[in-house]
Amino acid sequence: MKAFLLLLCASLNFIAFAQPTQVVRGNVVDSETEYPINGAKVQIFTGDSTLLLRALTNIDGQFEIKNVPVGKHDLTVTSLTYDAKTITIEVNSGKETIVKIPLQESFVEQEEVVVTARKKGEVINELALISAHQFSVSETDRYAGSRSDPARMVSNYAGVGGSDDSRNDIVVRGNSPLGVVWKVEGIDIPNPNHFALAGSSGGPVSILNNKILGNSDFFMSAFPAEYGNSTSGVFDLKLRNGNNNLHELTGQFGFLGTELMAEGPLSKNGNSSYLVMGRYSTLSIFQTLGIKFGTDAVPKYADGAFKFNWKLKNGGALSLFGIGGTSSIEILISEQYPLDLKEQDESTEFYGEGDRDQYFDTKMAVVGLNYKKPISEKTFLTATMAYSYEEQNSHHDYLNRIVIDSVILLDSVNPSVHLMDYKFQVQKASAFFSFNHKINKRHLIKAGLNTDIYLFNYIDSALESTLTTFVKRFDYQGSAVLIQPFVQWKWRITENMAFTAGIHSQYFSQGNALSVAEPRLGWKLNMKKGQAIFAGAGMHSVTQPMYTYFYHQYDSLGNKVYHNDEMGFTRSLHTGIGYEKAFKKSLNLRVEAYYQYLYEIPVTIDSSAFSLVNMGGGFQRFFPEPLKNDGTGYNYGIELTLQKYFDKSFFFLLSATLFDSRYTASDGVERATSYNGKYIANLLAGKEFKLNQKQSISIGLKTTVAGGKLYGYVDVDATNEFRELIFKDEGFNSRKFRDYFRLDTKINWKYNAKRVTHEIGLDLVNITGQQNVLSLAYAPDLITPSKEPVAEKYQLGFLPIFYYKIDLRLGGKQ
Repeated sequence: MKAFLLLLCASLNFIAFAQPTQVVRGNVVDSETEYPINGAKVQIFTGDSTLLLRALTNIDGQFEIKNVPVGKHDLTVTSLTYDAKTITIEVNSGKETIVKIPLQESFVEQEEVVVTARKKGEVINELALISAHQFSVSETDRYAGSRSDPARMVSNYAGVGGSDDSRNDIVVRGNSPLGVVWKVEGIDIPNPNHFALAGSSGGPVSILNNKILGNSDFFMSAFPAEYGNSTSGVFDLKLRNGNNNLHELTGQFGFLGTELMAEGPLSKNGNSSYLVMGRYSTLSIFQTLGIKFGTDAVPKYADGAFKFNWKLKNGGALSLFGIGGTSSIEILISEQYPLDLKEQDESTEFYGEGDRDQYFDTKMAVVGLNYKKPISEKTFLTATMAYSYEEQNSHHDYLNRIVIDSVILLDSVNPSVHLMDYKFQVQKASAFFSFNHKINKRHLIKAGLNTDIYLFNYIDSALESTLTTFVKRFDYQGSAVLIQPFVQWKWRITENMAFTAGIHSQYFSQGNALSVAEPRLGWKLNMKKGQAIFAGAGMHSVTQPMYTYFYHQYDSLGNKVYHNDEMGFTRSLHTGIGYEKAFKKSLNLRVEAYYQYLYEIPVTIDSSAFSLVNMGGGFQRFFPEPLKNDGTGYNYGIELTLQKYFDKSFFFLLSATLFDSRYTASDGVERATSYNGKYIANLLAGKEFKLNQKQSISIGLKTTVAGGKLYGYVDVDATNEFRELIFKDEGFNSRKFRDYFRLDTKINWKYNAKRVTHEIGLDLVNITGQQNVLSLAYAPDLITPSKEPVAEKYQLGFLPIFYYKIDLRLGGKQ
């Protein structure tokens, strides 16, 4: 009887604490032609290299391994004619683990497979040999302070600036964020951020959600020839497919949004899948419930995404995808009056100016159809057609204020004046086609064409400085075409040496801007003991922000004159050289030096310090005087990355950059650009503690230091006349705010139950409450009008961001 009770207790204990399992499946393909690899051996190992489970791929390159314990494991794929590859996978009970593993064909025939030391972080694009990073969703999601925002995640890479808490602008090597391009399935998409200003590439909140993304590539310099219309960086995003076997649900409630995602098969045969998700701003929900967060200007936003995928015969696939979002905010300064200046500052609103009420809303959407097909073992083609739409609307009311006994009041007769309205709309039809052809193991050719057709509708009107007459600043409807053909060649000179060469061409019908042939070169030599050296160079060009072509002024007869409708491209020459070493235990060291020369940058015809190289950040549009493509600039620097990838229970990333970024405008004076912070460094680390077979706790830390932002001296008379900050040419960018510092931490708890994974997390941003200066704002002193009309605006203080997430698997036996 005693033995029976002991056995019963042991059985109950096993049932209570038995480790959940899950399915791991995916497909193995040729890295250059996407052709499925039949008969590849797939093996799963534990952290101590003990073999757990194995499988072979079928004729479609697919494999499935059941009963894989939850946790982190090494997955190794081998095939006689391909180089072996090992990746780290994380298995959770609430969602199947689905992976796509590209293998590179072996340079020489092998009689047996040799598993060499793995190298993590390799980019997906086989033609990228320099200045490229793999954006790993699972890796970057562990970064503290990143808010699940892809742009903020890549700001941790060496050479990328991210010292602005209010926006996620990507500043690459001192370049303006205007030069950054976002791509999905081969086509350029509009700015994928809420509250995005026309012509910008960033914003306060991302529309993109990392839950729908697969591993992607981020390029910083001398990128392959298929990428164009950029002088700064390219974020080539991949949308993952939904689960084609089981239905799965993910729900999340948090400070930044309440969201729901569903995925699963569209049919019983597993040849199709869906992935649909949506999110709504949680702060809007709290506002409805009467809960305040220190500001009445509550941002409202909603976004969503979908992807439907159908498998076709012989390895082909057809996908319908979409991404979109809408956002709005009302900054009502008038509700703060009357305001006693003895008790507080003129404006307590973080987002707005102190002299006006502002209403702002934006919309963005892209819908596309993608077709992929391996024609043979040597040839692969892909084609995408898409439609995109973006819109910005704004309305300002100027407040008529009076001061009585140090109390600011609104004029009782006429409290406000309609100050400004604008509505910018851009529609775009896009088409992309490319094919890869592997001539043999040594030579690969890739060629294609990217075409965009734009439809513009810009209208803007504002009161003159006298507040009596409205003047139209934009009133344009028209179209333009951007065409970008390319061809690229990869030559594997030896087993350890590769060389790439390509040509990119670019034509923009607005102003007939043409770049006939932009060469791109890359070279890499892999050496012993995990070492490699690499170098590259490339010529690049970029269009100007679209709305700047159509800003008009008036001649003496009152006719509209478009001074800048024939602006040409801004052009640049990129060069770089670097060294990297892969150590054991997933540790990588990378050092890279670069030099970039920019030319034909738009600057004013009249002598001034203005240059488009300084634009693109912040929340302000700009209204340029007549411009000419005569400006120049240069950036140079050195970058260091030391990274321990997360494979067992720990990761860290140290990235540091020393750089200089300078320009020359039409006045002939060389100055620092507005993005010349001189240095930036990030240190991130994280540790996972396994409590038992079902539970774990993870802790992360991030610290960032960067040079302070630059600014100049305010032209007081012009600023007061136009009611916005205007800086003098003399001394422009000669002053600097305090250096930037921020410390973030993150903690989350995960519980794997049967078919369900629960996760609770808390991201503590700026835990020291550091007051980093954001910018200067126009703030006239109504008591002392002669005082300089500026005030410092500060970035975010301490911000706790919480979330609860649940993954639920519907169906299946495990």
